[in-house]
Amino acid sequence: MISWKNMDQTAAFAKLAALKDRVDLTKAMAGENGARRVTRYSVPMSNGLVYNYAAKQVDDEILGVLCELAAETQLAEKYKALYNGEVINTGEKRLVLHQLTRGQLGEDVMADGVNKREFYLGEQRKVADFARRVHAGEITNEAGETFTTVVQIGIGGSDLGPRAMYIALENWAKQNHTFHMEARFISNVDPDDAASVLAGINVARSLFVLVSKSGTTLETLTNESFVKDALRNEGLDPSRHMVAVTSETSPLAGSSDYLAAFFMDDYIGGRYSSTSCVGGAVLSLAFGPEVFERFLNGAAAEDELAKNPDPMQNAAMLDALIGVFERNVKNYPVTAVLPYSQALSRFPAHLQQLDMESNGKSVNRFGEPVSYVTGPIIFGEPGTNGQHSFYQLLHQGKTIVPLQFVGFRASQIGRDVVIQGSTSQQKLGANVAAQIMAFACGKDDENPNKSFEGGRPSSIIVGDQLTPESLGALLAHFENKVMFQGFVWNINSFDQEGVQLGKILAKRVLAHDTDGALKAFSDMLNI
Repeated sequence: MISWKNMDQTAAFAKLAALKDRVDLTKAMAGENGARRVTRYSVPMSNGLVYNYAAKQVDDEILGVLCELAAETQLAEKYKALYNGEVINTGEKRLVLHQLTRGQLGEDVMADGVNKREFYLGEQRKVADFARRVHAGEITNEAGETFTTVVQIGIGGSDLGPRAMYIALENWAKQNHTFHMEARFISNVDPDDAASVLAGINVARSLFVLVSKSGTTLETLTNESFVKDALRNEGLDPSRHMVAVTSETSPLAGSSDYLAAFFMDDYIGGRYSSTSCVGGAVLSLAFGPEVFERFLNGAAAEDELAKNPDPMQNAAMLDALIGVFERNVKNYPVTAVLPYSQALSRFPAHLQQLDMESNGKSVNRFGEPVSYVTGPIIFGEPGTNGQHSFYQLLHQGKTIVPLQFVGFRASQIGRDVVIQGSTSQQKLGANVAAQIMAFACGKDDENPNKSFEGGRPSSIIVGDQLTPESLGALLAHFENKVMFQGFVWNINSFDQEGVQLGKILAKRVLAHDTDGALKAFSDMLNI
């Protein structure tokens, strides 16, 4: 029987408070003791990835209590309830089924009179067939020319995840001869965004993917109109250049304005939708449906590992629990995600939405205020660029920021050059290793400006190479980490009411239904 209770009502959390300052990281990571920690404090993931938490402020005793917290908050049981189709999204009274888009984890899930796994597979087959026909030249523009560019029009989860995944695999696809179409993305309602994209493509040979679950998203429909005007100005029929990704009940679903429509449903939140048609359409058109399937397989393998009830063998669960320790016991408000892979340059931006939109809550699943902080602030940039930017504060600032590194042993391009005795990839890896130790151990110096306090905790996920499978596994790891943290905090990680108020007020501004300061700000902006 599952029990939902606030974290501060658990016996394990009370124990953790007494362990707050137990680990001196600078001592723990020094010398041979540090080497032993690197070997011991590691959990295998799928697809060759490894989660290593040696440089976190934990030891065996703290880990033992975190395992007690996992059992007491029933993390494994709640995950099982989620993938078997219970109503986990209590705020909107919905199932949570994004894992089902990439694999059957448990029982058949029946909703809306259909088997949802079969529904998602059916839409994936439709996307795959459409992409193959485009690539084969069976679907063309009016002049019979093939499409060379795909442009996704969407915002939030309809943009951030798919864009991050496309950038992550673009070079890999080119090296492996699976690159079919360039992808571009229009998201911001700022007209400069759409104008910039349109100016850089051949509009006549571009296919546009409009993504809106409701079919009413203001920014997306505004950008659609912008694009349609551009097509008409070129003497083109917009309906020959556009497809829709939407819900079956959306006004877009049966419209003749689109070459095709691919469907999603209310059981997949936008920030969790990269493995649905939201990501599937653009990624299949860009790289081929076979590559998208490999990406799904990578995520599915990681979802399977997340079922393990033992946190010491479950990387996502352990990552989540250590994060709770850092947020609620160590009182660290921020986490930095630092991928040492240029291909993951937009991955931190995706994780900002995934984490902060999911767990930025102040009430529990029942609408009652919680007395503890929940999700951290997330930010990040790829290394080594970040080292020449904000690492100064991370090393010597007064705010301690836990760090999540991601690194790979080989680049995607499969070739390199030796300069000063080492390759570019070796230099990149050397910087990751150096930063982990510099943050953990610091450096004493008689000159205070050159003194590093150390004690900055970090973890790293390491893999051989960023491929479709390892990217899928990486995505699923963080999705599952966020889910497990939401379970510990007893909050609903699957609604996002915090984004709604601004939308409502914006509509009032556009309707000139304003007064007071809202009217004054509207006048300031000439609305």
